[in-house]
Amino acid sequence: MKINTSMRLLTTASLFVVSIVYAGPGKNDPKVSKYVDKSNMDLSVKPGDNFYQYVNGNWIKNNPVPASKTRWGSFDVLREESSQRLRTLLDESAKNTGKDRKTQMIGDFYASGMDSAAIEAAGIIGIKADLDRISDIKNLQAALTEVAMLRTMGYSSPIFRFGVQQDRKNVDQYIPQVNQGGTTLPDRDYYLKNDPRSMRIREAYKTYLQQLFSLAGEEPVKAAASADAVMRIETALAKVQYSRVEQRDPYKTYNKFAIKDLNALTPDMNWNNLFVQMKVQAGDSVLVDNPAFLKTADLLLGVLPLNDWKSYLRWSVLKSSAPYLTTPFVEANFKFTQVLSGQKEQTPRWQRIAGLVDASLGEMLGQLYVERYFKPEAKQRMVDLVNNLQTSFEERIKRLDWMSEATKKRGIEKLHAFTKKIAYPDKWKEYEGLNVSRKDFIGNVRRADMWEYNDMINHMGKPVDRTRWGMTPPTINAYYSPVNNEIVFPAAILQSPFFDFGADDAINYGGIGAVIGHEMTHGFDDQGRQYAATGKLEDWWTKEDADKFKTKADQVVNLYNSFTVLDTMHLNGRLTLGENLADLGGLSMAYDAFTKTKQFKENQKIDGFTPAQRFFLSWAQVWRSNTVPETQAQLVLTDPHSPGMYRANGAVMNIDAWYTAFNVQPGDKMFIPKEKRTYIW
Repeated sequence: MKINTSMRLLTTASLFVVSIVYAGPGKNDPKVSKYVDKSNMDLSVKPGDNFYQYVNGNWIKNNPVPASKTRWGSFDVLREESSQRLRTLLDESAKNTGKDRKTQMIGDFYASGMDSAAIEAAGIIGIKADLDRISDIKNLQAALTEVAMLRTMGYSSPIFRFGVQQDRKNVDQYIPQVNQGGTTLPDRDYYLKNDPRSMRIREAYKTYLQQLFSLAGEEPVKAAASADAVMRIETALAKVQYSRVEQRDPYKTYNKFAIKDLNALTPDMNWNNLFVQMKVQAGDSVLVDNPAFLKTADLLLGVLPLNDWKSYLRWSVLKSSAPYLTTPFVEANFKFTQVLSGQKEQTPRWQRIAGLVDASLGEMLGQLYVERYFKPEAKQRMVDLVNNLQTSFEERIKRLDWMSEATKKRGIEKLHAFTKKIAYPDKWKEYEGLNVSRKDFIGNVRRADMWEYNDMINHMGKPVDRTRWGMTPPTINAYYSPVNNEIVFPAAILQSPFFDFGADDAINYGGIGAVIGHEMTHGFDDQGRQYAATGKLEDWWTKEDADKFKTKADQVVNLYNSFTVLDTMHLNGRLTLGENLADLGGLSMAYDAFTKTKQFKENQKIDGFTPAQRFFLSWAQVWRSNTVPETQAQLVLTDPHSPGMYRANGAVMNIDAWYTAFNVQPGDKMFIPKEKRTYIW
């Protein structure tokens, strides 16, 4: 997949990690068992012992992970179905590039990625000039110039991450932000821990390093030395990185420096020069997430040999390009990925290129999706559901027995201030100035990354554009942005199992209703609650209310800490806290909203289940999935979302209505006494 060079530095809380393309909702009889298929359930399991297994047990048993995947669940099934539609659109575009500029760009980009013969013939010519330029570096300042240049060219970020984003304490202005980075493995722990899994990954990484250096033309001894240099630098950087839990603290990671003071912190990095070289009009200040990281990076620049840094910079070019080069590069990349993920077979080329086109030209591709697959009436139905959930949330805030009236008032003000974005942008990106060639795949990748980088830095000095989207319409996901106080639902999520025109209210409220509530709750989770209605990072809570919230949140942390996912690996309840709170709050308010429907009030069974039961069955079905152990282990370290089983089970364990619906009693494994359940939102 494409490396996002303008990495989003501000926190956005999304529903889940996977992006899946859109198939479109259909009309169906609500009494048809497609919505709750008993053949997928394991009725031998008591709902109160393992609700997830009760709802999904037979489906999990009968649906192993395909060889070309790392996970297989509801979302992945949709992805496979919908990706065929994506393929159709791309094939059509590739054959009809004369239709218009949009079709030309999409079709030529896709065709260039599918032209394996041309890619093999090109070899490494697309990156040779960059590698040669790095080899000619003569001093440290030239190396720092290269650090800046590679970033503007769309390569993965050497040493630090950089972006132009809204100032969390002045959200009407953009500001340059410099964050910790410079490593390749998914988490700092992979460099630092000595458990068998981490050591196996490090060894595979060293092999991968040597392979790419060798493929780029280095002799074996030099390739080994280059690999060692990269490993030393990345390990040293990893040692001073914040943990993922620390990175979730919006105050700890908010450190504003005058540029002259940042220069004093890092004597070898002249930020005035770096910003000019990165094409940014920086103003007089910059945000830094981890000052100690930059100080250490600066010390390393002064003490490590120049040749080590040249190897490190060449690595930035090689690792960013490997998926788009010749077969030996692609195979080396996949072989290393296998160790991390456990994926047995390479994803088909057409699917990889389709995902890349979506990542590079997503709003152009999104227009084709909307034109062909999106039903306008789905947007209006979604607006109604969002408004219903917002009303439910307000009522719940007013009923809270642990919060003062002053804090409730500010909370309701924030809820009313939500911006709601549904389906697709009102104004599409046109990708002005981006050229796509049918015969230059790696060039297309690089030019698209450069366009994205330039689009980002051009924000500086301009009014904040709140119409922009952080996801493309063909993405099955949703997100909340604290600095914009907005909830966003791309077109792709408006389909089963989340939403279906033909489904009964229990199914839709247990699916898309809980998703809507999830994103709303992100505005009030342990991170989101620290942002005001305007999006500004500021404290709007009384101290007593904040302390009560933290006590309740700690109860959720402890519950998820108790879940063992793999071997002896426990969930990190602090890392996953925001998502777990969003699941709990979202499901609670969705149920409240559902109780106002005609279906709930009439209480008639469908397929043998009451409306309340169907609501919770719908929720649990959404999260069914199988995951290979290697990917699961990686996600436990890196993903702020809990695995599907614990999302399905963890939320309901604190919801009284679930206990009533399934007659969950003391002695059942999931039972929590009422007085010990956590009630927040």
